[in-house]
Amino acid sequence: MTATHESATGSPIAAEPQPAPGATPPRTPLVAKAAAELFGTAALVAVVVGSGIQATELTHDVGLQLLVNSLATVFGLGVLITLLGPVSGAHFNPAVTLAEWWTARRSGAGVTLREAAAYVPAQIVGAIAGAVLADAMFGEPLVKWSTHDRSAGHLLLGEVVATAGLILLIFGLARTDRLRFAPVAVASYIGAAYWFTSSTSFANPAVTIGRAFTDTFAGIAPGSVAGFIGVQLVGAVVGLALVALIFMPGRDAAEQPAV
Repeated sequence: MTATHESATGSPIAAEPQPAPGATPPRTPLVAKAAAELFGTAALVAVVVGSGIQATELTHDVGLQLLVNSLATVFGLGVLITLLGPVSGAHFNPAVTLAEWWTARRSGAGVTLREAAAYVPAQIVGAIAGAVLADAMFGEPLVKWSTHDRSAGHLLLGEVVATAGLILLIFGLARTDRLRFAPVAVASYIGAAYWFTSSTSFANPAVTIGRAFTDTFAGIAPGSVAGFIGVQLVGAVVGLALVALIFMPGRDAAEQPAV
């Protein structure tokens, strides 16, 4: 969930190396990046929780409620990535931040350890703030622990799949120099994963924590949070392994064996 550097004509600047996921202009102050991550994650959770509350007030049809929730998330996430990508990379997700830091250790293109240490707390605080804000807007208790248990094994498997797919998408776009499509591609993937995964695709440790603070449609019981976060991190590792396998660098012609 990032933005590329392009010239005024829209073509990539050839003199600069292509950025890794989350790479941002070097002169962007760290405080601005952290603020963008905090605000973006807060807004994302407010969209998820708020649309869930609105949906349950409008209809008792669970399928329609999920449709409303997923559509709002798709549109909101696409806007937030487009707006904040040039500032922080628009991660809004500790799994993405940690995956990028891990891959950037050798290449040097991506978030540093110092940036990751600022991003992750900002994302968690933002997620909690977003849930509280959504509750406030709809007259719900500001903080009420969710009673929505999500500890079943098939739901945890769904989170592994959802997170692995998200990491594969983001880093695959980076490997193929197509990060300009991230706002549409990432939002579309999350919208689809709402429906094809049993867990409705949290795929985000910070969002998972934030959603524990609201006992509404999008909530998750505190007792289910640790399990979700654990399998999300497993999914991130699986996603990075798939990136390494599928987008393996090709060999130069000179290295090809003779026929």
